[in-house]
Amino acid sequence: MLPLLLAAANSLPVGSPVPVGSYVPYNPPAGSIQSAETYLLGTLSPVETFDPAARAAALAQTMPRNWSGTYQPFDGGASVPVALDLATVTAFGQMVDVRGEMTVGSLVTPVQGNLNAKSDQLDLLVLCECNVAGLELGGGFLGLQGINLSGWVAPRLTHPGGQLVLNPAAPVESLAPAPRVQNRKVIRGLW
Repeated sequence: MLPLLLAAANSLPVGSPVPVGSYVPYNPPAGSIQSAETYLLGTLSPVETFDPAARAAALAQTMPRNWSGTYQPFDGGASVPVALDLATVTAFGQMVDVRGEMTVGSLVTPVQGNLNAKSDQLDLLVLCECNVAGLELGGGFLGLQGINLSGWVAPRLTHPGGQLVLNPAAPVESLAPAPRVQNRKVIRGLW
């Protein structure tokens, strides 16, 4: 029955209506390089072999725990020395949860953030009610190159922000401890 319908459909002149219930096969246009099967099987785009969860687990093991650098406000303020000490680095799927303390100038404040192992995007929140070098509660650092280079995203539109540049550093034992912020807040993740 099917060969008869196909023969009937192919014998119809162009532009004539196809009978109801009949089947008209797909014929690719002449000169087409690819057939419908190769297009549907995905040969146009390669299969992704990158495993972000495995990279997150590797980052949690190998990421340096101590970073040092500077923070430079965009409004022309003075550059401030910064040290980041990560107490915990934990992988959750393709995300890496980082928690620790950041020393900005002479003030130590707790920080908490997430690093996406697939895109190297970092969101780092400063958890203090302080105003050091323009860093305010409600803002955070946004890095598109991991921890190395980040920008301050202020909680107010009128704040120009700033740039944080960090490099891995060896742990430094200080002689006099810096003043610590007493009001510590912990932000729980959604996962």
